[in-house]
Amino acid sequence: MNWLTTLMALPLLGALVIAALPKSMSNKVKPVALATTLVVAGATIAMAVGFQRDNVDMQFVEVHSWIPSFGISYALGVDAIALVLILLSVLLAPIVVLAGWNEPNGGRWGVKTFYVLMLVLETMMIGVFAATDVFLFYVFFEAMLIPVYFLIGGYGTGERAAAAVKFLLYSLFGGLLMLVSIIALYVLSGEQGGHTFDTFALSHLKMSSMTENLLFLGFFIAFAIKAPVWPFHTWLPDAAAAATPGTSVLLLGVLDKVGTFGMIRYCLTLFPNATKTFTPVILTLAVISIIYGAFLAIGQKDIKRLIAFTSISHFGFITMGIFAMTSQGHSGATLYMFNHGFSTAALFLVAGWMISRRGSSKIADFGGLQRVTPVMAWTFFIAGMSSLALPGLSSFVSEFLVLVGTYTRYPVAAVIGTFGIVLAALYILIPVQKALHGPVTAGNEALTDLNLREKIAIAPVLAVIVALGFYPSPLLNVINPGAAHTIANAGFTDPLPQINGEVGK
Repeated sequence: MNWLTTLMALPLLGALVIAALPKSMSNKVKPVALATTLVVAGATIAMAVGFQRDNVDMQFVEVHSWIPSFGISYALGVDAIALVLILLSVLLAPIVVLAGWNEPNGGRWGVKTFYVLMLVLETMMIGVFAATDVFLFYVFFEAMLIPVYFLIGGYGTGERAAAAVKFLLYSLFGGLLMLVSIIALYVLSGEQGGHTFDTFALSHLKMSSMTENLLFLGFFIAFAIKAPVWPFHTWLPDAAAAATPGTSVLLLGVLDKVGTFGMIRYCLTLFPNATKTFTPVILTLAVISIIYGAFLAIGQKDIKRLIAFTSISHFGFITMGIFAMTSQGHSGATLYMFNHGFSTAALFLVAGWMISRRGSSKIADFGGLQRVTPVMAWTFFIAGMSSLALPGLSSFVSEFLVLVGTYTRYPVAAVIGTFGIVLAALYILIPVQKALHGPVTAGNEALTDLNLREKIAIAPVLAVIVALGFYPSPLLNVINPGAAHTIANAGFTDPLPQINGEVGK
């Protein structure tokens, strides 16, 4: 069975069904969208059950000639990191649909268009993680921009048009840099045996140090913009503040992971020597992202912008784990990507419900929610503690692995990064104190607590956060072999422990 093609086709089929529904059946649009995302999630879980965790090669491989004259193939496959991120994508999709049941109301193009865009985006998210042909990856990488642009510009709030354009321009600039590098790789492959875009074949190309460094930068800058890593981050707070909560969940929870995924899949695989050259610089950028994002988050008065800046700090941790070049750091970074998706989803969804009830996104306007809406307040508190990486919640495990894995090779970066945990306590506990506790702010007395639909939507998110906090082994058992394989292929080995100042044997 062509699992990956099937997974990509199902959301498109659902989008076609929604587009074909007559106006007399407009009340069926949301149920069809929800049913489609649930079917995709179920099919993905069924595929994941058959994944062989000890097999570090690509699995569920499909290769079909697409444009043979240019050596372009429709080639799909998943390894451990791709599987984890595809699972993240398809599990968040039905949660976003259910949680944001009323989000498209009042949008520029109506409910039907909103869910068509959502389902098309789901196909693109699966495709970008599954592509093993570099040109096909680029197609999905750029195609994802289209539905997100219209979701922000058509259904967002505030300066949504400007935010959508800024998001598009930044992403297109990065994509063009990557395209130049892809074309250069294509030319080099032709000089060394035959034109191809196959990732495995391109990883064996021989090139000069200068050429490799330049091509590496073309890919890395594109991924650093997408992630985003400082100083390529400035589009994110505007986009997150303008987008609907559901769009923000997919934007920060999934789409931004394409950047860190690309660093592992393409930067490390295609340019191992350049990776070694630029690792100190990238680690510096990662540490700056951790500290800079945390400091800016502390000063935010808008709750959606606060969550966006916390994510910049978190992506600093993920990038640091990747370029620490240890198996622990890589395992932690991959697990962090998954855990961040759920913690960010919890924060944005609950923040969205708070904003819709209060009619404001200012943190100061939410005082005393613990007394008025206790379930919503406690849900936001748990989400905040997960973002804080509190022991017992999922983010703690991944953050701990990243820091330990980094410390064994780059102790200074790990120590400075650890300071970000202290700052995280400030940027989470201060808004929690202002929004949930203290006297009830005028205008909050009549706010309603979470309804049944909202409780059902947020329950699986909180369950994953708690379950992986106490028992991360199911994911780590899948991730660890792939992480070790990636490190070995890049030419690194884990540092040996030191005993009394001497390297252990």
